Amino acid sequence: MNTFVVEIRDTIFPSLSSKDGPLPPLLVAMTLVTGLVDAYSYLVLGHVFVANMTGNVVFLGFALAGARGFSIGASAAAMASFCAGALVGGWLARRAESDRGVLFTRSTVIQSLLVAVAVALAWLGGTEVAPGYRYGLIAMLAVAMGLQNAAVRKLAVPDLTTTVLTLTMTGLVADSALVGGPGSKAGRRLVAVSAMFLGALAGAACVIHSHAAISLSCALAVLAACGAAAFMLLKSRPAWAGA
Repeated sequence: MNTFVVEIRDTIFPSLSSKDGPLPPLLVAMTLVTGLVDAYSYLVLGHVFVANMTGNVVFLGFALAGARGFSIGASAAAMASFCAGALVGGWLARRAESDRGVLFTRSTVIQSLLVAVAVALAWLGGTEVAPGYRYGLIAMLAVAMGLQNAAVRKLAVPDLTTTVLTLTMTGLVADSALVGGPGSKAGRRLVAVSAMFLGALAGAACVIHSHAAISLSCALAVLAACGAAAFMLLKSRPAWAGA
């Protein structure tokens, strides 16, 4: 079977006895969540990301230079909240030690609770979000995504960072056989890129053609499903989970 197809299959439908077990498809789902959440934050909360901190650094520069449509406060709030979430994620990683299954489950449960609060705020705030709701949403979502980033970093599944695609896309080309590289792992990397794209597409469609809060509601549903799946799979204490 073609290597490209095998990589896609093993990312979406991996063997539970493999090194990472079910983590690859779970992290693909988390990548979808990132697209949904960032679509909402950028389109509804005013040119701010809650998962992509590279974008916020750039946006903060734009805002400081006086560019219209960008907010110093929103960018700064997102970055500060994201760091707070990463701090919590780092603490959870320390507590879980080498147990990847426990880390994924606990971090996903907490992230789901944070996003659930954001969903409530989104429905209450409506499409034209008032300033009070706006900063509450930025804080809740950025903390949730910072937590996700810290946990995923500790899980260390190759090419599935769930939020940052710059290195993924670089590796897709720079490691290819076309330049004498070791192989670009194109299958897995394209799955990650596609998941982010589909999340962003679905999130934007919700914002533009329906109710903006549906985007966050979908993200919450995916997170809840991931947490439930991990919890059920952990009952047998599989090797992929760790300790």
